[in-house]
Amino acid sequence: MPSAWRGFVSFGLISFPVRLYPAARTSRVPLHQLHSVCHTRLKQPLYCPTCKRIVDRSEVVKGYQNENGKYVLIDKEEIKKITPDSGRAMEILAFVKMSEIDPLYFDSSYFLVPEDAGKKPYQLLLNALEDTHKVGIAKITMHQREYTVFLRPYDHGLAVHTMHFANEIREAPGYGDSTGVKLSPKEIKLAEQLVDSLSTEFDIQKYHDEFETRLRALIAAKEKGREVAVIPHPKRAPVIDMMSALKKSLAKSGTAAHRRPMQAKPVTSRTKRTPRRAAS
Repeated sequence: MPSAWRGFVSFGLISFPVRLYPAARTSRVPLHQLHSVCHTRLKQPLYCPTCKRIVDRSEVVKGYQNENGKYVLIDKEEIKKITPDSGRAMEILAFVKMSEIDPLYFDSSYFLVPEDAGKKPYQLLLNALEDTHKVGIAKITMHQREYTVFLRPYDHGLAVHTMHFANEIREAPGYGDSTGVKLSPKEIKLAEQLVDSLSTEFDIQKYHDEFETRLRALIAAKEKGREVAVIPHPKRAPVIDMMSALKKSLAKSGTAAHRRPMQAKPVTSRTKRTPRRAAS
């Protein structure tokens, strides 16, 4: 798998060579747009309405449209001239507590892999972050754009996550507004018991894309000329009696006994874990 970035990580006077690899990728069944008459796949050509012809990709340039509707052309060499030092060096600017970072600020994920010459300082940084439960904040330039990133320990290595900035976190109408909502102590207690009765250890293998599985089954069935049974969707009525609904939910979960919530243990390089399965 080709690396997304290659350069150096530095903190203080320590610097070591690394490569950055995408940590996850979305897996989806590709559905293409077809012509309903002949079932031919439709293409979206690069068409110039001024020249009235299809344009080759070698003729494409980038440009920014200003307030007057005109374009300011930018070429590759000009982009290179303004690329900051983070194009080759990922300098750690600060270290913060992991508990202070809301997951909402995490964007894309990468694995940071050291070159042979950088294995010792890489391990030194990894151990320091594990022992202090902290995350490094750095800057990096990839794909002609500068990102602020988090470096954190993950599965015996360092994971890198690009950051959503504060101005990128959007607002939703009515979000967080609890005006006029009153909860009784009994309702709160039953809700906590319900949460406790459904609590378990997190196991990523338990979760998968059910729609994707059904879509693949639908395609396989249609290839063989078979029909696929419709998935039943039970209707749910609005909750009127909260206490009654909570009690029924507890009974359905199998137990109403209070169990002490499990707490996640901090992961360190010395914690024994099941090896991660290699990506296919």
